Amino acid sequence: MPREFEIHREAELGTAPEQVWEAIATGPGVDSWFVGRSHVEPAEGGAVRTDMGNGHVQESVVTAWNPLKQFAYRSDGENGRFVAFEYLIEGRGRGSTVLRTVASGFLPGDDWEAEYDAMTKGGEMYFRTLVERLTHFPGRAASSFTVFGPPVAGWERTRAALVGALGLSDPVTEGDRVRFTPDGLAPVEGVVYAVNPDTLGVRTGDAMYRFLRAFRGGLMIGHHIFSDGADIEETERAWRAWLTRLPV
Repeated sequence: MPREFEIHREAELGTAPEQVWEAIATGPGVDSWFVGRSHVEPAEGGAVRTDMGNGHVQESVVTAWNPLKQFAYRSDGENGRFVAFEYLIEGRGRGSTVLRTVASGFLPGDDWEAEYDAMTKGGEMYFRTLVERLTHFPGRAASSFTVFGPPVAGWERTRAALVGALGLSDPVTEGDRVRFTPDGLAPVEGVVYAVNPDTLGVRTGDAMYRFLRAFRGGLMIGHHIFSDGADIEETERAWRAWLTRLPV
């Protein structure tokens, strides 16, 4: 059976509306917390194009463009399928903001349940990453990259290998301290800022590292590096090698 859905999220931020708008409605802002690389045409009827990093480019149409207040876009597919996102910004006193988001859509396929589950857990991680970026890196642009690992036999084994590689142990909880050293890179020292059965996010002083279960299996990483001196190509190569060496 097909499924309609609507998911609401909200956060109170000690960040000005201008910084929130930059994060959600500009390409460099979106690249600093979402997946892949995005380009936003700043007008109602404009396009939002996101290169997901796996050969797929998501095309959406801007359905609402009210600077500092509302931004929305929607993509449509076959058989009535659509996915839409809306961001509502409410400025508060002393440079603070309430951000509300609504993800909605219609999934017509027989496997809608698996897709909805992946969308819900992934959406939770992306929203938490947006809040982390606005809280800890406001106004700063990141160099980002997304890497997809090889297919895996089972997610539980893959997740256990990931948790061990990060120097953690289950159950992983928000606030857990993280310290590990990927080959070819400096030690990563930070804190778990978000975790659910399919995703795990780590924040350091100059980066956000995300590890997610890709839809239809496999492990993907989507990292955001805020350090000005980082060699992003070399960093991506090192993480790609790290991902392929996981015992999954």
